[in-house]
Amino acid sequence: MLTKRELIDYCLTFLDAYEDYPFNEDSASPEAWAALRHKGNRKAFAFVYERKGLLRINLKCDPMFADLLRSTYPGVAPAYHMNKEHWNTITPEQGIPEQELYEWIRQSYDLTALKRAKRIS
Repeated sequence: MLTKRELIDYCLTFLDAYEDYPFNEDSASPEAWAALRHKGNRKAFAFVYERKGLLRINLKCDPMFADLLRSTYPGVAPAYHMNKEHWNTITPEQGIPEQELYEWIRQSYDLTALKRAKRIS
């Protein structure tokens, strides 16, 4: 079973990712929301927190894929306190395969990354 710190540490393996506590919470508190952001654009790609005693992570997702995940996994729901079309709340302890979760984190990271200008040849 993953811990909050392990999820945060995994998110920090992505290029230019950093940990932030935007709600001025004590980072040691289990209820504190850790926002994992891109340095280049400061956009968050993950929010890691505990709610009702369970570890949760909010991730951005393509809307069609978000619906598929919600209908496939009982541990995936429309995001708590986020845009429910584009964000999911994942409760890893509710039957989420770890490798799937890591892939969803990568997808969220990619969806929120700084868009590079296309080169015109």
